[in-house]
Amino acid sequence: MVLRNNSTNTIKFHQAIATKLGLNPTDHKCLEIIFKNSAVTAGKIAELIGLSTGAVTGVIDRLEKVGFVYRDSDPNDRRRTIIRVSEKKAEEAMFPLFGPFGEKIEEVLAKYKQQELVLLIDFFTNINEVLSEETERIKA
Repeated sequence: MVLRNNSTNTIKFHQAIATKLGLNPTDHKCLEIIFKNSAVTAGKIAELIGLSTGAVTGVIDRLEKVGFVYRDSDPNDRRRTIIRVSEKKAEEAMFPLFGPFGEKIEEVLAKYKQQELVLLIDFFTNINEVLSEETERIKA
């Protein structure tokens, strides 16, 4: 039950962030992928989030329209397009939302001993593997 509550609260949190940014949750999570990878192709985004490349193209169009990302030519292959985050827009819009959250997470983590953190990381690593495997099983 605790994991289900965590899952639900995570969805609610990201929905609230997405709404505040004027995005839908899928666009927000794609933006997170682009941000984490700093420069990524639409195909890679599709692979990482599990959407079709056509769906990702729509996401990129919407994110570009509101200024969160921009398209750039791949310097190694001019036929490819790289998607990059607009750092200025991210700093203005996203950082104020995630800053307090990060600080509170740091406070929670400070309550645990190193050995307990290792256990928690192991637990969530294993849970994420199960989620990935089950996602693939369901999609097949």
